[in-house]
Amino acid sequence: MTSGLVSLVAPAPASGPTEGHAEWFWSLIRPEFLAEIGFDRDLKILRPPAEHPLLGWSSCKVVDCNVVVLSRGMFCSSCNRRRREAAISDADFAMLPRPDSRRRRFVQNCLVPQCERPWIDAPRSLCSSHYYQQSMVLKCSLEEFLTRADLTPLPSLGPCSVAACTRQAGVLKSMVCHAHNCRLVDDRRANPDLDIDLWKATQTPIPEGAEVSFRGLPELVVAQLIYGIQQRCADGALTTHHRLRNLTSWLRRQQVSSLEHIDPLQAVTNGIDRLTRGPLTTITTSVRRARLTPETEYPKDCWDLTVFGHTGTIDFSGISQPWLKETVKRWARHTAPQVRGDKAGANLRKQVNDLGMLSQSLRARTDRGDEPQELGREDIENFLNRMSHLQATGQISAYQRRGVIYTTGHIIKRMRSLGLTRAGEPMHGLPDHFSMLRGDLPTKPEPDEAGQDLPAEVMRQLCAELHRIEERSEPESRIGIELLIDTGRRPDEICELPFDCLGQDGEGKPVLIYNNSKKNRPRRELPLHESTAELIRTQQRTVRARFPNTPARELKLLPSPVRNPRGTKAITESALSGNTRIWVNALPDITLDDGTVFDKAKIFPYAFRHTYAQRHADAGVPVDVLSKLLDHDTLEATRGYYRVKEKRLRQAVDKVTRLQFDRHGNRTWQQARALLDAERNRRSVGEVAVAFGRCSEPTNVSAGGGQCPLRFRCLGCDHFSTDVSYLPEIRSYLDDLLRTRERLSAMTSADEWAKREAMPSDEEIDRVRRLIRRVTEDLGSLTEQERGEIEEAVATVRKTRQGFLGMPKIRQPLPDVRPERPA
Repeated sequence: MTSGLVSLVAPAPASGPTEGHAEWFWSLIRPEFLAEIGFDRDLKILRPPAEHPLLGWSSCKVVDCNVVVLSRGMFCSSCNRRRREAAISDADFAMLPRPDSRRRRFVQNCLVPQCERPWIDAPRSLCSSHYYQQSMVLKCSLEEFLTRADLTPLPSLGPCSVAACTRQAGVLKSMVCHAHNCRLVDDRRANPDLDIDLWKATQTPIPEGAEVSFRGLPELVVAQLIYGIQQRCADGALTTHHRLRNLTSWLRRQQVSSLEHIDPLQAVTNGIDRLTRGPLTTITTSVRRARLTPETEYPKDCWDLTVFGHTGTIDFSGISQPWLKETVKRWARHTAPQVRGDKAGANLRKQVNDLGMLSQSLRARTDRGDEPQELGREDIENFLNRMSHLQATGQISAYQRRGVIYTTGHIIKRMRSLGLTRAGEPMHGLPDHFSMLRGDLPTKPEPDEAGQDLPAEVMRQLCAELHRIEERSEPESRIGIELLIDTGRRPDEICELPFDCLGQDGEGKPVLIYNNSKKNRPRRELPLHESTAELIRTQQRTVRARFPNTPARELKLLPSPVRNPRGTKAITESALSGNTRIWVNALPDITLDDGTVFDKAKIFPYAFRHTYAQRHADAGVPVDVLSKLLDHDTLEATRGYYRVKEKRLRQAVDKVTRLQFDRHGNRTWQQARALLDAERNRRSVGEVAVAFGRCSEPTNVSAGGGQCPLRFRCLGCDHFSTDVSYLPEIRSYLDDLLRTRERLSAMTSADEWAKREAMPSDEEIDRVRRLIRRVTEDLGSLTEQERGEIEEAVATVRKTRQGFLGMPKIRQPLPDVRPERPA
């Protein structure tokens, strides 16, 4: 089968349906491809092999029925009608011979010996002349007629005069085959003024099995069609013979001389059916692109980016100033080979559109900005004010405003450095002060916490509904979403995972091997949990069973279900995003712990990466470690998750502060709702953490918590304070004190003074009990909603505290949103 797209082998000739143009298209078609698909160039007939993976066909399930059907395992219409009348299984029916199989033979010559004319049909088995003699003149049976010695064989009438037909003419008067003669009689009866020559030029051929006739089409159109079919095969697109028949018939009726200027959308209004429009669109696109080069695209206002190695188009028509349009075109031509990735075309298009906003601003001048030498700093300021106005009125976001200003300044500066201000260049005469200053670029807005990571309760509900993905999309989407949740990779990195993406580290633990296409860093490794690794192994077995003959190095872990006969194409990021949206929208309402309904628009594939990163940041993973896990270039990109963490931690501390106690169990900050920034900063430098709370004793604080005058008898010191988040530690401390007292009381091998020094005092035990009781009572006096908020805040504070205290860590923590999966 064809592998890879065909490249141009020679410059395209001048446009126009010339013979040289047709031969140029034939030169793009591989001879082995013509043999592969069964195309006879002399006859202009396509007879695709039944076993061809993209052009193949199936016949009726009945053993001796050769009628071609639309898909494998079907009955033809005649056999299906008999099957419904028979009271037997499909398998038994398929073994029954057809009673009318004789009628399904291809057209043969008249049974009169040496007669060269075709028979009318199988039951009559004679040409029209001999049939007239047998039935109307002699009025004898066929067997008696064939035994007569006075029969005269007749010479051939030549081929049917219908341009697309491959049969022999059977009717002397019309010089067409018998089948077309029946059509002609009907059409002339309906339209006495029928143009016979046009009718013969536009008639469809008589179907013969799965063959497709290209006869009656100009040589250029035939070459373009075959070239387009070659490109569809290279792209893995299924092309059925009945769609090709519909397409060639439509082209004959329209008397098309070339495919280059056909608009597939307009073709629908001219009689082509919706399903045939798909092959027409891809074939005409391939034909048009075959003639394109970067040189042919450059003068246009709309570029097809495929000739630059990207997808989509770029439209420069939004830039009206000739000098600016030429400058932006130079920049696009300069930048196109330097960018990569599936979104490179979209990024180029966005930046060109950003310059369109500068063009719009310049059009407000009296000279419409057409004279670069007349521009100055005030025009830049007008543009900046326009951007500010658009943001203030809600037409663009702060992020978009900054992006447009940055792009504009960058491109102008870049083009200056490439010499476009020299004489003869488009920017010649542009003043130096027509440029962006450092202060013109707005401060980068911090990303909103909302809409980035997903709350734990949302993730738990989503993971519980993962099985519903396959109800509306292919299994690969479910596997892809699970891997996004478990690994935190970018969607395109998951989609493009190779088949052999599972490896082992030095300790024999599983790692994911992926390619960071955004930064062009191949074969990155990420530690995996065994459950995630088993998910990948299961998918590998499924893919291998589905594509047993494709080498593993060419397979994808998540093969696309579209145009992918060998499993070498991965599911696209857009398909995964679309299936995610379909799945999420079909779910019942997703509620938070407080009962509010969560906005489903915030659930999208990249949100799983944010959730992964935020979960690790909240767990106290060091920023440098998390940066490596996310494969970021710099720590600055990773620190954003820690800023979100700080906001959440502050909110949690503010809530916990409302339940703060001194050593006697008395509430402090009873009226506080949130700590002031000054108080927060004072406490951060004027206190140190101790076992059950905070210490503000100056000597101990100065020593970093290592010089307590009371030898850490915190509950007997006025400098000690605690809050509800330390309640588990205080309870554990009470249990330890009671156990120590019992153990020392029973000990007989120690001196009394040593036991007395080590024995916990009753005062300390009472103080601890009273503190626990006061904290518990105040917590119990809260409403259910307030208690829920405090418990959530305590969990946040304690989780952060564990990270800061350097507790032992394990490899990448398994998400607690999926407790049903083993670690």
